[in-house]
Amino acid sequence: MAAHPQSEAAARLDTLMAGFLPEGRIGSLVAGEVLDGRGGPLDLVNPADGRVIATYRDAGEPAVAAAMEAARDAQRVWWGMTAAARGRALWAVGQLVRRHAAALAEIETLSAGKPIRDTRGEVAKVAEMFEYYAGWCDKLHGEVIPVPTSHLNYTRHEPFGTVVQITPWNAPIFTAGWQIAPALCAGNAVVLKPSELTPLTSLALGMLCDRADGMPRGLVSVLAGAGPSTGAAAVGHPDTRLVVFVGSAQAGAEIAAAAARNVVPSVLELGGKSANIVFADADLGRAILGAQAAIFGGAGQSCVAGSRLLVQRAVHADVVERLARAAARIPIGAPTEPETQIGPVNNRRQLDTIASMVAAAQASGARLATGGGCPEALRGTGGLYYAPTVVDGVAPDATIAREEVFGPVLTVLPFDSEEEAVALANATPYGLAGGSTSPPPTCNPRS
Repeated sequence: MAAHPQSEAAARLDTLMAGFLPEGRIGSLVAGEVLDGRGGPLDLVNPADGRVIATYRDAGEPAVAAAMEAARDAQRVWWGMTAAARGRALWAVGQLVRRHAAALAEIETLSAGKPIRDTRGEVAKVAEMFEYYAGWCDKLHGEVIPVPTSHLNYTRHEPFGTVVQITPWNAPIFTAGWQIAPALCAGNAVVLKPSELTPLTSLALGMLCDRADGMPRGLVSVLAGAGPSTGAAAVGHPDTRLVVFVGSAQAGAEIAAAAARNVVPSVLELGGKSANIVFADADLGRAILGAQAAIFGGAGQSCVAGSRLLVQRAVHADVVERLARAAARIPIGAPTEPETQIGPVNNRRQLDTIASMVAAAQASGARLATGGGCPEALRGTGGLYYAPTVVDGVAPDATIAREEVFGPVLTVLPFDSEEEAVALANATPYGLAGGSTSPPPTCNPRS
């Protein structure tokens, strides 16, 4: 990985990645080796200061072909092992993740812009994922089905083969962990294509999988490249047996269509526009804390972020005022600082999207209760910061009330009745998550 001397973050990443990849070189990881890309250059940018921290080349079809061949050979070995042996190998991966947890968390923070307090927790969860699925390896049973003859009728679970997984930039190592671990548990090989914006922790995790005792060489490959080129080649490869994608609805539709052309199934987790509903008789203090956590965690860059808050009209003004005061106090700043709760947005394109959606809402008559734009104290950093923002006075059919912002922006809409709240919550094509806050039902001892 070529460091950029002008950037301390680049030099630090160089040192950290050298602990996982030979000389810290960025390329596709195939059978324990790093393959240089054959395509155009791709820049990695530090979201905290907007400066380039590394450059690598798009993997392209040669790396895809090599990864698929390695996966095919490794999967045969993997499925030929006993279930207990596969479980021990997955457990070994979890222990390696724990051993390298500090470095993985720091790489994620420097390259993805996520606060270190968050990345430490996410890396710990990745270790737990491998440990959890290690315990499932010898428990994936079929069944014997009774029939009215002397025949033996039974089912047996078998792996797909090679699973292509495409992961997003908002939670790189966390998403990689909960994609890889269950696929391996079921006996598959994995070819992972992380976002070209955030490949580093996925490459590091892939190398740990390769190093773990009992893991066949090449069972997990990681492709460093862009979606339209490297990702498309992996999805369309004839050895692909299942495609798993997490990302936007537009990209998901294209990937599902490509998989369908090869007659292989796809599993998609796409966008969200989650609604949280607050009734007038709720504990408003707890509701406001929950609303903040739902939208401002991860700078709102989550498909299940609670980006719509529906508040019963009797308490609407009070909730908005209290939310605005609380949001303005959330520590926002350098993701490497332990006290930071909101770091920068991951990339310039997403920052521009957030700003344009908020500006369009204001032009249509919405009111900013707080936030909007980069905080004054951070404007000289060059970082991709956007303040925690609460938007009130939005029409239910406004774009910002129906479409995913994917940033620290909360849209508040009032309602009168429960029926109206349900109708507002459903007035979007997205799903994934939601919640409501009201007092728990009183226990009736005579019921």
